[in-house]
Amino acid sequence: MSPVLFAFLISLFAGLSTAIGGLLPFFPKASDKRVLCFSLGLSAGVMVYISFMELMGEAIDGLAGLYGDRRAGLMALGFFVMGMLVIALIDHLVPEEENPHEFGGGDDRKLGKMGILSALAIAVHNFPEGLASFMSALSDPVSGISIAIAIALHNIPEGITVAGPIYHSTGSRSKAFLFALGSGLAEPLGALVGFLFLRSIFTPLTFSLVYALVAGIMVYLAFDELLPTAENYGHHHLVIYAVIIGMVLMGLTLALT
Repeated sequence: MSPVLFAFLISLFAGLSTAIGGLLPFFPKASDKRVLCFSLGLSAGVMVYISFMELMGEAIDGLAGLYGDRRAGLMALGFFVMGMLVIALIDHLVPEEENPHEFGGGDDRKLGKMGILSALAIAVHNFPEGLASFMSALSDPVSGISIAIAIALHNIPEGITVAGPIYHSTGSRSKAFLFALGSGLAEPLGALVGFLFLRSIFTPLTFSLVYALVAGIMVYLAFDELLPTAENYGHHHLVIYAVIIGMVLMGLTLALT
């Protein structure tokens, strides 16, 4: 299989996972608070582990070969912080009531609008994630798969935030699913844009910097979105167990591949 095709399929897999959350209306028990709480904690554990144990290591190793250990560490740190700042800026620009990272209530009349706006906001978030997973898989297929798994786990709750409000507003399972699916398709779109317009900058330096950038994005999402939301469901110890399980599962995945 062509490396480019493989990298694109990896991004497509990550994006389509949003549609799994869109299946929520078809399985009412999946909306149980304990299930949601556990899935959010699991996603956070996976994202934090892969960021520090895989991505930052890849970034520093790649940069060290070009600039030496000390400068490599500083450059990786700089792009790690930049990744956090980028996603924080996106969060700041999206109004709180329209932000998919701000899970909250609201009367039924506003649910449909909230779901649609959440779908648009999630699409904005997914676009750079698709580009990042594509570039990572193009550079290193194993790392690309790991990143795609982490992003996929993160995307499932986002699909829920789209599908839930739209379903309760319209009573239509198909509309809820299609909106969640559409928001996830921004991920392979990001990969396609990257391939068409950014191929000339795909160098070892670029890949190393992207690893650090993606690590920052995922750590921010874990601490700003996933863990606070899971805590809001009121099952603190379940969240902790889920985080640990997520880290162990991701560690085993990396060790065995």
